[in-house]
Amino acid sequence: MTEQTGGSVQRRAARAILVDEQGCLLLIKRTKPNESPYWTTPGGSVEDSDESVEAALHRELAEELGATAVVASHVFLFSYAGEDGDVVHHFFISRLSALDASARTGAEYSDPERGGYELDRVALRGDALAAVDLKPAPLKEFVLANRAALLTEAASVA
Repeated sequence: MTEQTGGSVQRRAARAILVDEQGCLLLIKRTKPNESPYWTTPGGSVEDSDESVEAALHRELAEELGATAVVASHVFLFSYAGEDGDVVHHFFISRLSALDASARTGAEYSDPERGGYELDRVALRGDALAAVDLKPAPLKEFVLANRAALLTEAASVA
């Protein structure tokens, strides 16, 4: 991994550690030709039109999953050096309130060149998450180390 520049931010992203009513983590399974599948949390870039990072998260959940969620709190920050500055990912623990996969509107679903974006549910309890290639790796470590707290936090929001 490249060291952060500590200077300008090239891009911000908002991502959800999204938990459903059964205590499963909602992830996106990414498949690309000639690559092993990997999983990622839903979310994406913060746009200039977004009022806040959290507002970007709600927009991204609607686009990528057709989902709405209640956000509990900002729990994890991950950054890396991009070509023109730091890329910063803000992760929020969130509880799924509604899901309508037919309402997905993100550009990734209309461009087959980008590969597959399959919704997947992985139990936070037990060993299933350990077997998943969740990216970025520091997020996977964080989630595995804090499963009970994340489930409690997700359940606490109304």
